[in-house]
Amino acid sequence: MQADDVIWSVVGHQFCSYKVKSATHSTFCRNEYNLTGLCNRQSCPLANSRYATVREREGILYLYVKTPERAHSPRRQWERIRLSNRYATALEQIDKELVYWPNFIVHKAKQRLTKITQYLIKMRKLRLKEEEQPELVGIKKKTERREATRETKALRAAKLEKSIEKELLDRLKRGAYGDAPLNVNEDVWNAVLENAQARIPDADGNELELEEDLTDEEAEEDIDAMDAELRAMDDDEAGQREFVSDDEDSEDDIEDWGSDMPSEDDDESDDDESDGDEQPPSKRGTKRAAPRRPDPRGKKGRPRVEMEYEQETEPLTAEQLAQW
Repeated sequence: MQADDVIWSVVGHQFCSYKVKSATHSTFCRNEYNLTGLCNRQSCPLANSRYATVREREGILYLYVKTPERAHSPRRQWERIRLSNRYATALEQIDKELVYWPNFIVHKAKQRLTKITQYLIKMRKLRLKEEEQPELVGIKKKTERREATRETKALRAAKLEKSIEKELLDRLKRGAYGDAPLNVNEDVWNAVLENAQARIPDADGNELELEEDLTDEEAEEDIDAMDAELRAMDDDEAGQREFVSDDEDSEDDIEDWGSDMPSEDDDESDDDESDGDEQPPSKRGTKRAAPRRPDPRGKKGRPRVEMEYEQETEPLTAEQLAQW
């Protein structure tokens, strides 16, 4: 108790980091364990080795009790006792825990419990109202009207395209365009041919379907088996662990950069080739050559016509050969 007086003489009259002075009201205390929020000798949690307060954490009420027996261990200085959600039961717990305590602390603890319970009830009501209240969103009439017209136009176009496509497929199946129609997608034509071959009329005129369903079922079974195998492999690999260093990415980048850079051997070979290709410069080479004029024929894309002339000559006689 003597240490409490020394602490209050320093905290109350000299300096305290929790103290908030006010010009119109009394001095307030910002310590979270303060019972009343005022800075005085009875309410100070630092200058009282025997102290109790009520606090709320995540909607749960707790009673914090400090006794002089635990003053030497700051880690275990406060004893936290959970209070009941029922208000009457919580009051009984406070009376039971603070039997021989001063009436000021017991009364203020109950008063603090009442205030915290009231604001918790208000918070629950507000939360329920927010959940029930519909969310208000601004509406733009012009934008909605524009989107509605676009949707109707798109639906009409889609219905028209679907009807045209259906009619064309029906005509194609009936053979209105012949055995090999033009301007038809190859995939569509192959699908029509497969459907036509799949249905074969029997003697009674009924159509019989080939056993393609069995092949489809077998393919689906194969796909399911492959999926099961892949899932089993993934499950086996899920428990594996790999140790990766932080510098792995940087090392890969350095290796890639080194592979892109030319090596010394390549530089030497390039130097040798350049030395072999070099020739002594001539006198004419010192002069600047005139730029070559572009061929005007190359610019014009006119077609070229090649003409061959054949001349018919009579065979030479003996006299002409003698004179030749």
